[in-house]
Amino acid sequence: MRHPVLAVLPSPRCLFDDPVQIRVAGLQPQQAVTLRASLVDESGELFQAHALYRAGSSGELDLSRSPALGGSYLGVEPMGLLWALQSKTPYKRLAKRNVLTPFCVDLEVYEGHGDMSRLLGKCTNERWFLGEGVKRISVREGRLRATLFLPPGPGPFPGLIDLYGSGGGLIE
Repeated sequence: MRHPVLAVLPSPRCLFDDPVQIRVAGLQPQQAVTLRASLVDESGELFQAHALYRAGSSGELDLSRSPALGGSYLGVEPMGLLWALQSKTPYKRLAKRNVLTPFCVDLEVYEGHGDMSRLLGKCTNERWFLGEGVKRISVREGRLRATLFLPPGPGPFPGLIDLYGSGGGLIE
């Protein structure tokens, strides 16, 4: 009896903008499955995406080569489960407020297309916003509110200034 294994490669922990490979091993040849990604943002809002797939002749599924047959997107989309995440609440955007914590994306693989009652495997992808060794320094000078992010090492480093809208507050 095969036990499907869902994996995020090269590591289940990465930076938010790092590309990853999503693979499922241990399926039956040509088995129909549904993959679903879910994440709960800092306000408690649920974002989800799903796609229908068919395993290859070896019982493997690699989203960088296998086309989605339906769901939140169609075709070969290696990162489709991540870019297609949506809330059921209209106009709700996925936004990160606390860069010191990751978004945790739960990935699940279900038997068949559409009926998500038989879970075959799952894993979690931690998507972090600060690289290893980056220092986060709050800046408070008069009416200026900012955050300085300094990478490790001697530099020099390129700079980026992000001026955010008229709503007030600080978005990192």
